[in-house]
Amino acid sequence: MTSRALRWLAVAATAITLSTGTAVAAQAAANPYERGPAPTLAALQASRGPYAVSQTSVSSLSVSGFGGGEIYYPTTTADGTFGAIAISPGYTAYWSSISWLGPRLASHGFVVIGIETNSTLDQPASRGTQLLAALDYLTQRSSVRTRIDASRLAVAGHSMGGGGSLEAASDRPSLQAAVPLAPWNADKTWSELQVPTLIVGGESDTIASVSSHSIPFYNSIPASAEKSYLELNNASHFFPQSTNTPTAVQAVAWLKRFVDNDTRYDQFICPGPSSSAISDYRSTCPLS
Repeated sequence: MTSRALRWLAVAATAITLSTGTAVAAQAAANPYERGPAPTLAALQASRGPYAVSQTSVSSLSVSGFGGGEIYYPTTTADGTFGAIAISPGYTAYWSSISWLGPRLASHGFVVIGIETNSTLDQPASRGTQLLAALDYLTQRSSVRTRIDASRLAVAGHSMGGGGSLEAASDRPSLQAAVPLAPWNADKTWSELQVPTLIVGGESDTIASVSSHSIPFYNSIPASAEKSYLELNNASHFFPQSTNTPTAVQAVAWLKRFVDNDTRYDQFICPGPSSSAISDYRSTCPLS
């Protein structure tokens, strides 16, 4: 091969390398928050996501504004920082009642704090305040604070904790997402909400019936906020208190989409799930 041909091949190889590097850099710049492999339904339905998870306890004596709890976080530091989620249990309940959500969500690339409330009898407004206090602790004083991007935060909760997540989203519109599960709240109107919100209700819930809680909440949230409503077929008020795959799939997809800005999860939100486990699904289907 002539020296001229060799020089041409070298120039071509350099151009390809630069082009590929530019494309990768452009992709990274387009979404610096994307974490983990491309999602599949099977991966979302699995009991754990792609990240190994560690756990640490938070004593009520070491915090103010909420009652301590458990933190779950991806063990690796290779992927940079992660978004964070605070979750509240329901009326008379402790974090242990819904604790499966902690490692499940964390394994998809989030730092999660499952809180104990100041009182098991706390009402939604108080639980909302406690969720925000937990996020502040998580991002400012916790042992995992350096693993968290404090600009990418979300809230969730069950029953009164779900009502509390609506309160928190109303009080702090800078949140990236809210996921109320079987939410209960005496306030039925959330027209001020601007945080992307996924509400999950149980069709057979007799404590926070979907007709007087979840559906009015969903209908009152403006479409500009971006919202979805998932109703589980024949599910009671207590569906979050055991592993629930449809809830996990939608919650992870919603949080990845809006906390991580990851459009790879659009496919699970719009047009949304359809199976015998689901009695209703509604969404503004904004997305990309």
